Amino acid sequence: MYLGLDLGTSSLKALLIDDSQTVIAEATAPLTVQRPKSGWSEQDAATWLTACEAAVKALDADLSGIRAIGLAGHMHGATILGADDTPLRPCMLWNDTRAADEAARLDTEDARRITGNIVFPGFTAPKVAWVQAHEADIAAQMTRILLPKDYLRLWLTGEAVSDMSDAAGAAWLDTGARDWSDALLSAQGLTRDHMPRLVEGSDVSGHLRDDIADRLGLPRGTPVAGGAGDNAAAAMGTGAVAPGQGFVSLGTSGVLFVSSAAFQPDPATAVHTFCHAVPDTWHQMGVILSCTDSVEWAARLTGQGAAALTSGALRAPGRPLFLPYLGGERTPHNDAEVRGTLVGIEHATDAAALGRAVMEGVAFAFRDSLDALRATGTPIERLLAVGGGAQSATWLRMIATVLDLPLHVPRDGQFGAALGACRLAMMADGASDVAAAPPIEQVIAPDPDLTAAFADGHHRFRNAYAPTRIL
Repeated sequence: MYLGLDLGTSSLKALLIDDSQTVIAEATAPLTVQRPKSGWSEQDAATWLTACEAAVKALDADLSGIRAIGLAGHMHGATILGADDTPLRPCMLWNDTRAADEAARLDTEDARRITGNIVFPGFTAPKVAWVQAHEADIAAQMTRILLPKDYLRLWLTGEAVSDMSDAAGAAWLDTGARDWSDALLSAQGLTRDHMPRLVEGSDVSGHLRDDIADRLGLPRGTPVAGGAGDNAAAAMGTGAVAPGQGFVSLGTSGVLFVSSAAFQPDPATAVHTFCHAVPDTWHQMGVILSCTDSVEWAARLTGQGAAALTSGALRAPGRPLFLPYLGGERTPHNDAEVRGTLVGIEHATDAAALGRAVMEGVAFAFRDSLDALRATGTPIERLLAVGGGAQSATWLRMIATVLDLPLHVPRDGQFGAALGACRLAMMADGASDVAAAPPIEQVIAPDPDLTAAFADGHHRFRNAYAPTRIL
């Protein structure tokens, strides 16, 4: 058996599978996000450990046969530790955009050349620079910086280790060489001693500590795989490893992900170019900061459930236009200061119309990412649809129509990142050829009768960005 632990923004998921990758049990434990100021997004790292213990114990299964553990987690978080490996402050999360000024300073030509990416405000390096500039007492005590899932690993194994896919989002990695960049670290007054050791996602990173094994009811000495950042782990779970294979993820954030066999960055497009979870493989992705987050915002505003807002028949775009930049945006704008906008409302605008506008706005943002990916020359052969938002058939048909590409819906797509973590655990245990694409439940084709209408809607959407930026 294999255990996958997926540290998400709103919950930690534990997934248990057998040698044939049949799901035996799954459980989740909730997490909360603190937003003390506009653009800030933080989490207490101690809650990850509590959630891990709760989720593993909630599996309600015999765990004595587990052979390896895999980890997945949300990327870019700055978990800053002191001399005793205790967090010195709450972790700044991936959607924390306070470090825009620091990101602009770090975003040099050399940084883009080495990392293959723009230094976005949400990446780890500018967050640490923000702490160095604004919390000097904490910076003076800082001895180690870990990404979120790697703090969980430290608790499980006692080892400070990260994998290539997660490390690539820190803005300190030489992404082509798959190694820390001494030049980029030095530019922030850091050294390799501040960084975790690097392994491939399919390698063994450490072994479960005896006290933690006994506490969780797991075998002592269980190997823990390097694992992956959440999107690379989801790619492992959906079989998006070969070049041209990818997915559209409708989670808290939105991701358009495509695998590639070579390091081919194009930072000017604001497309992310990262290492994949397995050796000699990379991937590119466009990122929307508020995907289902936008729907949840609309649900709170209207008092309607998210499911109700994303249902109904597909129709041509209406008058209301929503720009889903609730906390800034990455692809294609790299704009931490822009905020969401709702324009074109009228007396007849009701909750249903607002729900459609939000879905359309996110779909148009995905089209922006598709155009940016295509500008890099990356081929896209097949896209799967995953994430909680993929449960809405209406939203998927809308996105397929806006992208003018079919979307393949996997039968068990909700297990993406957690299943990917399990598969990396299998590889660390010596298995191969485990990342097959899941069985497809259905293929959602674009609606040819609405393609032109949504293309026009996307044009309106793009034109609305510039005036929104100055508000």
